[in-house]
Amino acid sequence: MIKNVTNALRASLMLGLTMSAANVFAQQTISTNPTESGVPSPAIASLIITPDARSAAMGDAGVALSPGDGDANSIFWNPGKMPFSTKDIGVSVSYAPWLRQLVNDMAILNLSVYKKIKNNQVVGASIHYFDQGLFQATDVNGGSLGNFNSKEYSISVTYSRKLSEKLGLGVNIKYVNSTLYNGTVNGTSLQPASTVAADIGLFHTSKSDKKWNTNWGVMIQNISGRVSYGGTTSNFIPTNLKIGIATTNMIDAHNRFTLTADINKLMIPTPTYVNGKIVETGTAIGGILGSFGDAPGGFSEELKEINLALGGEYVYNDMFALRGGYYFENADKGGRKYFTAGFGVKLEKKYGLDFAYLIPTTGGSPLAQTLRLSLHANFNTAPKVIAN
Repeated sequence: MIKNVTNALRASLMLGLTMSAANVFAQQTISTNPTESGVPSPAIASLIITPDARSAAMGDAGVALSPGDGDANSIFWNPGKMPFSTKDIGVSVSYAPWLRQLVNDMAILNLSVYKKIKNNQVVGASIHYFDQGLFQATDVNGGSLGNFNSKEYSISVTYSRKLSEKLGLGVNIKYVNSTLYNGTVNGTSLQPASTVAADIGLFHTSKSDKKWNTNWGVMIQNISGRVSYGGTTSNFIPTNLKIGIATTNMIDAHNRFTLTADINKLMIPTPTYVNGKIVETGTAIGGILGSFGDAPGGFSEELKEINLALGGEYVYNDMFALRGGYYFENADKGGRKYFTAGFGVKLEKKYGLDFAYLIPTTGGSPLAQTLRLSLHANFNTAPKVIAN
């Protein structure tokens, strides 16, 4: 069933990012050829799937959200936020069953932790794991090559610090691994793809005693080289530019309301097809820089590759939160459009639970009934006791 191994793997890796790729995985086979579309199709696409329930409930927006009492998931969204947390230590665990409408053995798990150190600096670490479940690989004649459990993961370490009282900068260095199939297919040896990547995030806050306070943030995720699953072709991973703004209204001592918006742009080439096959040339850095002007349709098509995430959050007494949002992607570039909703509960300003639910705008979406659950805890370091 595999005619072009590297293109087949690329098509499979679009899981969760386009409707067509979700249908490929629903069949639990490796696809033959990707559809000739202008949709940028990176390898290891799970690197940009929202891990946590708070941002997932707010339309997948989070670059500029205030970390507040602590948000270890800032490692994913924008490590530049972390020095502005009011807590010294934070940990978060998130879980999301994936494509529940189609399969029952896929899930995303994320563990993040941070620790403040001296001089307004923060260190952190996270593990992002995507279990893609069991699929059946077949050869060009339809013969079974056996079942295989594919998976992707990244392990990140983080350093962040304040550049001023209102500006923070953070960097992640991560090891990334994607194991779709490990063996020989039609004479081609397939192997796990791995690389080292970097994220960089900048965060600015206007936090003051004013009724309205506004944050902005910029994040570039997954700056790296290209990866290969075997053969002679290599693929771009999802280098992604996020720019966000969030504004909070302190209604009174017990009530506040936040509005946030992110725009997202994949910094990879718009695919070019020759005889039904994707042709990729140039270096990874060249692809990143050229991604702003390589669409065949010119500037108007480049604008179609910008996605919009909108969200809102109401918080009462720092204990209860209600959230909602909307995500928009142009129909020519994948067409994901969905509403989101969720809530959060916090106990003793230390322990919290967040829940998110996704509601597609069209029927039959494989993303229907997607939910996420996050548990988190945040603490201040105990003060030192000085003996007399």
